[in-house]
Amino acid sequence: MNNLIRLTEHGPERVNEDLWTLALTGEEPADGPRILSLDGWLQSQSEAVLSGLEPCADAVCLQPDDEAERLQPYLAVLPLIAVLFPSFRDGRGYSQAYLLRTRIGWTGELRAVGDVLRDQLSHMRQCGFDAFAVREDKSVEDAIKGLSGMSVLYGRSAIEPRPLFRRRTSEC
Repeated sequence: MNNLIRLTEHGPERVNEDLWTLALTGEEPADGPRILSLDGWLQSQSEAVLSGLEPCADAVCLQPDDEAERLQPYLAVLPLIAVLFPSFRDGRGYSQAYLLRTRIGWTGELRAVGDVLRDQLSHMRQCGFDAFAVREDKSVEDAIKGLSGMSVLYGRSAIEPRPLFRRRTSEC
């Protein structure tokens, strides 16, 4: 993924070398670490990985119809979770990300993949994403600007659970 942006303590940064290969169909090359569909991941892992005895070299990509809760038993062995946006009009990935961060307890890298555009990045960040594989035909530098789109959030989010009125009263 050449158009990858990752949030760091210094802000959003372009990732020059991403070793992960999105391998949802099974036809992609097997060299290096792969991001597999949830069903593909469950079928290809050893019993030691599934029981939590050893870490996994592969990551999981949740598709829109997948239930994020299915990943809960495997969080300790997963190196990364990706969420697929097959179309910019499909918002189910936002809910999956929010659930992973707030209810399920995922603290590792949460990557948005698929039809990811600049206008979505700020909201994706609020839902808990910290890495974004921007569409190949779009500019990464332009997309980074999209992450600074909102300076103050009124409602609560995965990164700030207190709504603005609660933040104002606690700071006074």
